[in-house]
Amino acid sequence: MLNVKQFVFNPFDENTYLVSDSATGDAIVIDPGMHTPEERKRFDTYLREKDLKLKEIVLTHMHLDHCFGVNGLSRDYGIPVAASPADAILGVSIVGQATRFGIYLPEGEAVRASVALADGDEVRVGSETLSVIAVPGHSPGGIALYCADAGIVFTGDSLFRRSIGRTDLPGGNSRQLVESVTARLLSLPPDTLVLPGHGPSTTIAEERLGNPFLA
Repeated sequence: MLNVKQFVFNPFDENTYLVSDSATGDAIVIDPGMHTPEERKRFDTYLREKDLKLKEIVLTHMHLDHCFGVNGLSRDYGIPVAASPADAILGVSIVGQATRFGIYLPEGEAVRASVALADGDEVRVGSETLSVIAVPGHSPGGIALYCADAGIVFTGDSLFRRSIGRTDLPGGNSRQLVESVTARLLSLPPDTLVLPGHGPSTTIAEERLGNPFLA
């Protein structure tokens, strides 16, 4: 069974998800956004208290707020980083992204993925599986991660409760985002729980009926 722990990190109130398999204790982290030592300590303490084994970092996309913690976690836990190659240009421009928002990055390092993810790939969490769904538009390589057995989808910044991701950042495309969310996410079962990159959870049924950006 999948267990999901949500953290809210950094000045952008970004949702970081620690996803673990109750049978094995294996875990992945989706979009590690911890920005301060205190946020990192909170994450590490939870891992230790729950006796979880962190195996991989998975990025729904490579915007700054979803990547603050990537390099530190990858280095300290000796784990790979998985993302769509289409977002690689964003990963290498992390410092520039930070500068635009007036944010200082102590390490000042680019973020690079060592595992390439594409539509239809699978991400393993112990004995459980998450399917990769390409959802470009918020960023060129935006993905969602769907677990049919658990009935949940991690949507990054593509789909929010009653909203969708912004498309005014480099690589954004509003028409592409609406089309990909409509075709790739709203086609999931209506009771699927949506866990977005910011804000509260929702369901596919709620967004089919009430999302004004997808009417």
